[in-house]
Amino acid sequence: MFKLISATPSPYARKVRIALAEKGLPFELITEVPWDSTSATPKYNPLEKLPVLILEDGSTVYESSFIMQYLEWKYPETPLLPLDVDGKIAARRLEVLCDGVCDAFVLMFFERQRAEAAKSPEWMARQRRKIDGGVREMARLLGDRTFAVGPAFGLGDIAVGTVMGYLAVRWPDYDWQSLYPNLAAFSARIEQRPSFAGSVPVPQKISDKVM
Repeated sequence: MFKLISATPSPYARKVRIALAEKGLPFELITEVPWDSTSATPKYNPLEKLPVLILEDGSTVYESSFIMQYLEWKYPETPLLPLDVDGKIAARRLEVLCDGVCDAFVLMFFERQRAEAAKSPEWMARQRRKIDGGVREMARLLGDRTFAVGPAFGLGDIAVGTVMGYLAVRWPDYDWQSLYPNLAAFSARIEQRPSFAGSVPVPQKISDKVM
């Protein structure tokens, strides 16, 4: 059985949890706070980032997009990518876009933890522009389709669903729901799917000093 080291609010880890559930692959969930000195994460990933997928032989696969690729290559029976090349490209485009939005939010989140005199308004404004632009582009690419790419659930849906769920929990004041009703409708619908309902993000407390 796989083991997955995860942080409860992480959209990157949630992507993998959903993929494992959708493919029907059993796994043991290990919850960590990777920022804390007590974390075992460095033992499994030299980059000290989550998620980490621990294979049955003890070897590891890390970085969410690579884990998603690994699962698709090794367990293709329940595909999360379309069969056609253009569909694969469209799904990966959404994943890159959504990961970029999450990256920008994380940078802005930790910048906010600095002492007031040390904060950089210019840095935070730059990250905000990335988030705004990324969410706007997601809404454009999604349109009013039932699924993000093609006629079936897949990577694109996982990518968009996890980033919108993350923003809803971590940044409730960001009213993307009013700005993009199509994204709001998609998010509400996708969160009812069992793989999403079983992996709702929950904030964690970071005990150690980070900034």
